Amino acid sequence: MIVDVHAHVIVPEVTREAGGAEPWRPSVRWEDGAQVVELEGREIRSAVREFVLLERMLEEEAGSGIEHVVLSPWVNLLSYGLGALEALEVCRIQNAALAAAAAANPGRVSAFAAVPLQDPSLAATELVDAMAAPGVVGAEVAASVRGAYLGDDRFLPFWEAAEANRALVLVHPTTKGFDLPVFGEHYLWNTVANPLETAVTAAHLVMAGVLERFPALRLVLAHGGGALLALRGRLRHAHAFQPQARARLSESPDASLRRLHYDTITHDPDLLRSLVAYAGADHVLLGSDHPFDMGTTRPVDEVRELGLTPDEEAAVLGGNAERLIGLREDG
Repeated sequence: MIVDVHAHVIVPEVTREAGGAEPWRPSVRWEDGAQVVELEGREIRSAVREFVLLERMLEEEAGSGIEHVVLSPWVNLLSYGLGALEALEVCRIQNAALAAAAAANPGRVSAFAAVPLQDPSLAATELVDAMAAPGVVGAEVAASVRGAYLGDDRFLPFWEAAEANRALVLVHPTTKGFDLPVFGEHYLWNTVANPLETAVTAAHLVMAGVLERFPALRLVLAHGGGALLALRGRLRHAHAFQPQARARLSESPDASLRRLHYDTITHDPDLLRSLVAYAGADHVLLGSDHPFDMGTTRPVDEVRELGLTPDEEAAVLGGNAERLIGLREDG
């Protein structure tokens, strides 16, 4: 089975069109052939494929060779800016809808839950509750929460619950992680800031010893880990001599980096091939970043063009995902 682990959806139940005037609700429309998502007074046009209607999304995914999709909420709807209880309600609306989508499409759809990570204990409880529904396989979390990166001790209750419940957790950039004027130019907020934010939070997780403390934790880094692997030598070198760098991590940074999983969205075959070689074919999972302009409509072809062995190719295209989300008994 070919499985896409990185595809976003706005479930209809949270849209303004579904009813409700809460400011966190987005409005989605098509205008002159372009999809427009309106949220808090901003118009967003980067979602260039279907974002709301599941059947149309599945048709588009099938056209790319995808047989099973793991849906995740639009990162803007993780609602970290809201109070924890209001965010929990937003998460529960989405999680119920995602669970229903998985139930209505067995064998075709699984889902990552939304959790109110501004309150890690509450997020841990919601993760467990959401995963009680068949087809909900874990959660999507953003790379930072109100300026705190994911290696911070405040998030330990969530990581403990995620490991204990064998959750798969997709780590995705916030899309607004750095308040620097340069990122407002030349689309750099997306091409540079997003992968940089993923690298920062992943390095924080590694050097804070979170992966060493929770060795069975299953984390997937969006966008091939962002800029993380370009920094592995610096992390390794610092850990060899700098007390600050080894204060929380006893093992080599490489051991933790290789515990992480990575999606395939790199837009560079040499980089993707290097990622598979470093992380191992068993730690790389197919992703498309549907429906965004920085995603890919050729995820399957891009993997098949790498020249991997048949076993490696099969693992990346779907075998790893099947194992991690429980579609195979050895998961």
